[in-house]
Amino acid sequence: MADHDVIKVIVIGDSMVGKTSFIQRYVNKTFRPEYKTTIGVDFALKIIPGRDNNQIKLQLWDIAGQERFTHMTRAYYKDAKACILMFDLSNPLSFEKVTKWKQDLDSKARLPDGAHLPCLLVANKIDLRNREVKNEQIAKVCEDFGFAGWTETSAMEGIMVDESVKYLLDVVTGSVRKNYRPQLIEDSIKLRRTTQEPQKEEKKCPC
Repeated sequence: MADHDVIKVIVIGDSMVGKTSFIQRYVNKTFRPEYKTTIGVDFALKIIPGRDNNQIKLQLWDIAGQERFTHMTRAYYKDAKACILMFDLSNPLSFEKVTKWKQDLDSKARLPDGAHLPCLLVANKIDLRNREVKNEQIAKVCEDFGFAGWTETSAMEGIMVDESVKYLLDVVTGSVRKNYRPQLIEDSIKLRRTTQEPQKEEKKCPC
């Protein structure tokens, strides 16, 4: 039997932004609109292929977003290797709270070497028409607060859910360079580098 590397990823953000739906979409490939609000913490487990014939036992911890549970986050964050911080694109208040969540995370959780946890900023519910947060705002918060990158997702339609988790695991396992900064590409909806050099324009023949 293959060895298992345990990776704990915490999923945080305000209540009702879609954390539970995101996890269920990733783990079980299902979506149920009647999910109840998480009380305290819940978690899901998925075994995925790793390096050298090993397998990764991925633990996704669903942290409640209500204010009354924030004093317990230190215990929930313990031993985490990475974080997904989610907000709802149709709820600007949930985006405003992103910085508070990130500061709480950085003050309470560290990797064994003392570094902050790599954290992916996820803008959920792109399936809704009433978008209230602009890409420029997301990109600025991502840069200013040291996120590992950001992307837009739809837990309901399964858009960018698997890709987001894979990217974060690549960061944890060292498959992605530290200067790699993904962002949304408008049309194709996928992660990309923003640090790459712009392509040089080809010189056209004056004839």
